[in-house]
Amino acid sequence: MLGNSPTRYGTVAMTLHWLIALAVIAMLVIGKIMADLDNDDPNRFTLIQLHKSAGLTILFLTLLRIGWRLTNAVPPLPASLRTWERWAAHSTHFAFYALLLTIPLSGWTIASSSSSGIPTVWFGLFEVPNLPGMQDEPGRKDLHKQAEEMHELLGNLMILLLLLHVGAALKHHFWDRDNVLKRMLPFTRT
Repeated sequence: MLGNSPTRYGTVAMTLHWLIALAVIAMLVIGKIMADLDNDDPNRFTLIQLHKSAGLTILFLTLLRIGWRLTNAVPPLPASLRTWERWAAHSTHFAFYALLLTIPLSGWTIASSSSSGIPTVWFGLFEVPNLPGMQDEPGRKDLHKQAEEMHELLGNLMILLLLLHVGAALKHHFWDRDNVLKRMLPFTRT
């Protein structure tokens, strides 16, 4: 079933969820590896291009996911959830969407405000334009530095949010024994 049902997410929502989840985890790992590499390391350029391509892909997939979510009702949370758990679930999802938009945009700002002149080439297929006005900005260096700091901070917040999200899903599955996790797992029944 492509669309969501009253008891579980549909194929489109699940596919977008798991593609974004895997891409984000890969991005976080690549980002941490890149940060530890010397500027003259031959692998650095390749990892940076991969990181930028995947980040733009996450941005695009997130926009699709938000559009899908706005046009498809999501399965309701179990009635057994306490008020604070409902609030935490909704807040976590909102925070995920905010980070899934702002992290790639801050990365695109870094690439766009760079003085290196190295273009972003999406998986080697086509050049992605810089964000408008970034190269001509009088405070470009300050903007670049602020975007780098924000990108790193938001990436670390994403790690914390992922740990919270996975922990909550496992709590629901093993402790509460409800269907919260199963409704987002492919090839399972609720």
